[in-house]
Amino acid sequence: MENSEAKPDPNSGKIAVFEDKKVRRVFFEGEWYFSVIDVIDILTNSANTRRYWSDLKRNLVDNEGFIQLYDKIVQLKLEASDGKKYLTDTANTETVFRIIQSVPSPKAEPFKRWLAKVGYERIQEIEDPELATKRTRAIYKAKGYSDEWIEKRMRGIAIREELTDEWDNRGIRIQREYAILTAEISKATFGLTPSEYKKHKGLEQENLRDHMTDLELIFSMLGEAGAKEISVNRDAQGFDENKTAAKLGGKIAGNARRQLEEESGNPVVSKENYLNLISGFETED
Repeated sequence: MENSEAKPDPNSGKIAVFEDKKVRRVFFEGEWYFSVIDVIDILTNSANTRRYWSDLKRNLVDNEGFIQLYDKIVQLKLEASDGKKYLTDTANTETVFRIIQSVPSPKAEPFKRWLAKVGYERIQEIEDPELATKRTRAIYKAKGYSDEWIEKRMRGIAIREELTDEWDNRGIRIQREYAILTAEISKATFGLTPSEYKKHKGLEQENLRDHMTDLELIFSMLGEAGAKEISVNRDAQGFDENKTAAKLGGKIAGNARRQLEEESGNPVVSKENYLNLISGFETED
């Protein structure tokens, strides 16, 4: 069984939904990998999903000749209910189909159709990247976000992708390193790490940036764009040099934020979040 680290894909979406149940996933080496535990939970509603999967693995290997199973199951880090990321058994679409065939469930066929659709949509997006952008815009629009906010969010996604591509080219490979560099930018920009920021806004599993105000998005973009520019100009290589660039990029954004706050008299860092804004309720800062 392979143990791998996946580079974050800002356009991939970490969670898909089947009949109101979440299926964690990650785009790895050119294709979707799905949490096997989540798939088993949907198909069986077992009281002990992990035990069910353990027994099923043994049966597939011992009785059904699926001897390549351990080579096809890849352990990737996925976010758990406590907000932390753990190595989790994942499988690509082909392997998940094989697992589904071994699970007696009335949901097997509709889940197969759903799985095929999810995989096909990603293939379409690879062939035509504009489709991913259009789908993302449509999702935000359906949730009630303004066109102006959506435009900033989409630009932020693009800047984030440019930055992580640079990090990848400069030797950053491990998920933990991406998280540390991101935290350094956020800390220097806002005085809060992403986890602290989520607590400040009263968020749990939600995506932090989906709950930022216009100004918070703007300063996030400035910090990450600055970090990328410094990394390129200094030809930063490896974790330590890129960490220095991340701090400097965040510092530039942080200085600009403080200057705006001083001139306007209003704080940029806010407790407002989308959950509150759509209900017309604003939390006090």
